[in-house]
Amino acid sequence: MKITCIGVGNMGGAVARRLATSTEFTVTVYDPSTEAMARCEAAGAIPSANMHAATEGADVVLTSLPTTRLVLETIRQLLPVLAEGTVIVDISTIDPQTAATALQLSQDAGRIFIACPLGKTPGHAENGEIPLFIGGDQDTVARLDPMLERMGEKTYNFGTVEAATAFKLVSNFIGMSNVAILAEGLAIALKAGISPEMFTEALADTGAKSFQSEVRLPWMLEQDWTPRFGVNLAAKDVRLAVESALNWQIPVPVGAAALSQLMAVSARGFGNEDVVAVMKLTGPADQGKNP
Repeated sequence: MKITCIGVGNMGGAVARRLATSTEFTVTVYDPSTEAMARCEAAGAIPSANMHAATEGADVVLTSLPTTRLVLETIRQLLPVLAEGTVIVDISTIDPQTAATALQLSQDAGRIFIACPLGKTPGHAENGEIPLFIGGDQDTVARLDPMLERMGEKTYNFGTVEAATAFKLVSNFIGMSNVAILAEGLAIALKAGISPEMFTEALADTGAKSFQSEVRLPWMLEQDWTPRFGVNLAAKDVRLAVESALNWQIPVPVGAAALSQLMAVSARGFGNEDVVAVMKLTGPADQGKNP
């Protein structure tokens, strides 16, 4: 199977490298960042000088892009040059309305669009340890099984592109809100004189334990701002979820508060740091750092 990956940043790059290390696939990559492509080339992918050339002969085009606008712009550019039978699989985090638009554009051009947003972190994706949330034409989804099995450890088939993308938004909406409250809880614990070690151990034995406390709490304590998932991207995803909720007349005051926290962190100039930088709102930057 020939796969083209458009957008090989943190998550897209991890997926491209995961696929490129399998002998089942020939992987071509394109990204404006030559450094991002070089990292994929080191794993066995073929870099391309431009997006259109990258898609020549592709069975599947995977798009992993940071904004809904860029997703639709890229699909509009790709559709006129894609060969008949080429499937577009978008692994970006987009809202249901954008997914529906991408699907309609693809159908109008006689092409197939599949939404397949991903869970967890780039580190998990590098090892194929992510969940995949897929929706779209079911016969096509079945044909993609070999690629999906290599990409992740479990695929959840939501049926439609709207449902798949909505679930991903809900997942990030809950997860990023959890990061915000985790940062506040950590600040309270440290102020009370609880050691980082005791906080981490005891929290894991309570109902407050979560994926975020397991994965991101150590980064908080080490003041590690390396952008595995940046503040601006987190704010974008939570904003899309809040907007979708408002369109459906569903009140989401807690999630809206988390969005305000993320936007406040971004406004202070930390938008490109990992989402754990939300703890910078709770006190001195070095308050929880281990010696």
